Amino acid sequence: MKHGILVRKPSDLTVDWAQQVVNQHDSNVIVTGVEIVAVEVGTTTRVRVTVDHDSAKLPKSWFVKLPSLAWRARMITSLPRLLHTEVRFYNEVARSVPVTMPVCLAAQSQFGYGSTLVLANITEFQGIPSDSGDSLTRSQSVLVVEQLARFHGHFWNTGHHPNHRWLTGSVRRLEDSLGSALAVPLMKRGLTLAGKTIPSALHKPALRYARNRREVMRFLTQAPQTLIHHDCHSGNLFWNKDKSYVGFLDWQLVRMGEGVSDVAYFLATALKPEVRQQHELELLAIYGQILTANGIVDINNEALVQRYRAHLTYAFEAMIITLAVGGMMDVEHNLELIRRTAAAVDALDAFSALPL
Repeated sequence: MKHGILVRKPSDLTVDWAQQVVNQHDSNVIVTGVEIVAVEVGTTTRVRVTVDHDSAKLPKSWFVKLPSLAWRARMITSLPRLLHTEVRFYNEVARSVPVTMPVCLAAQSQFGYGSTLVLANITEFQGIPSDSGDSLTRSQSVLVVEQLARFHGHFWNTGHHPNHRWLTGSVRRLEDSLGSALAVPLMKRGLTLAGKTIPSALHKPALRYARNRREVMRFLTQAPQTLIHHDCHSGNLFWNKDKSYVGFLDWQLVRMGEGVSDVAYFLATALKPEVRQQHELELLAIYGQILTANGIVDINNEALVQRYRAHLTYAFEAMIITLAVGGMMDVEHNLELIRRTAAAVDALDAFSALPL
């Protein structure tokens, strides 16, 4: 059986494979070589390759995403089909998303075989990748929040649209069910591994959150729905040379949800606690103003702040679970993001914003 561009490991990225990708754009272009530059294993296996070909129009530096070679990460991501989701996003939705993202060269998924996503390396277009442990400034944060507001405003209350129903379908429900089933053991393991990074006062409410995760998730989705990124930390951003625009990477967790959840996740993970505390109300106000300017009514700043507080708890959980599973993020960066999200949850007493 032919599997198109689908491959399972970096060594499968051959000249013949690259030729199949190129043929989707111009069958007259000839590929003469493929060199693997780097391989990183996390939630996915990420491979940077240089492709020699005779086209002046197609990029020669590619970024390829395959299922993770780390068994724990693959186990956690395969059931909810996270890479499959990103492939489908690039094939069906990405062109209508009003934010900058990598150029997709090819994307394919096949049940029982896997998924392969081929993107132009952002460096081909002078993009500068951010890092998961980076701490952003106020001016950078304004750019991100402005883009999130425009993105969310564009898709506000479109979950009923036939093209978007799959984003709330069985795969997303399976992911939520799996997350709730594993929440308590993973939370316990994560709290133990994080040690003194997390204030002891947060342990009890964190475990109560885990035990009641299904109820929490229902509460966090009781709001107007829009398309959200759902994993908006520094490592999933890229910039131009003078940091005057920002782009978004890694759409594996894209779904319909409450827009301010992206803002909470971003501010809790990407800003040092002192910077977040100084600017978070201003940034939330900017977010609300842009939504209003885009025709979204009933944006109440006080209610927005309360929903922001509630969604901080998910950012905290996500970083704890990442540590508990292991192999999904650099450990030092993971611990730093746990420190930041714990500080946000603690300072705003976020668990008290939940109906527990």
